[in-house]
Amino acid sequence: MNQQKRRGNPDKPPSLTSDAANGYESALVKVYGVVPIFLRRGRPPTKKQAGSGWEYLQIVKHRRGGHLVKVTSKVIFGDAGTICNKLGKHTSYVERTHLTSRHMNGRLVRKTLSYSKRVEMLEASSVWEDIVYNLVRPLKTLRQAVCNERRHWFPRTPAMVAGLTDRIWTIKELLNIRLNHLFFYQHQKG
Repeated sequence: MNQQKRRGNPDKPPSLTSDAANGYESALVKVYGVVPIFLRRGRPPTKKQAGSGWEYLQIVKHRRGGHLVKVTSKVIFGDAGTICNKLGKHTSYVERTHLTSRHMNGRLVRKTLSYSKRVEMLEASSVWEDIVYNLVRPLKTLRQAVCNERRHWFPRTPAMVAGLTDRIWTIKELLNIRLNHLFFYQHQKG
């Protein structure tokens, strides 16, 4: 959450959908929460509280015997109707992103021999995975239709769609150039 606050809006957390893990609500309040103003009655408040414009939806998966029985949504912060329309009632996008990351970065896979002893190495491998994903891998969902006899689609990467580059990079090009990941993230954010 601290990284998200530094990269995004420092005043308000982003709209968030998560699974039934308990840590998100307390992390949001810890990082973005504000201690209420003391109105000179009773003991001054010391605990941080959630803001009024926050949007957080929790997706709870109910299982019986290892099988998914039903999926319910629980609004933690925000208006139920608005939040469900904006965020949807599923976590499929987040789960797909995590699956892609685990496929590309062996250090994120559970029960594996590929692990990082130091946090710096995990961060470096995650940055490499992000750069390869955004600059090298053309995504089928981002391709553009072309009226050409030779091909029907023009492949594009996320960086091409965002306007950061005009071509698909190769791994060899990435290895021959020194990229500053902070520079890349600043352009990705802006």
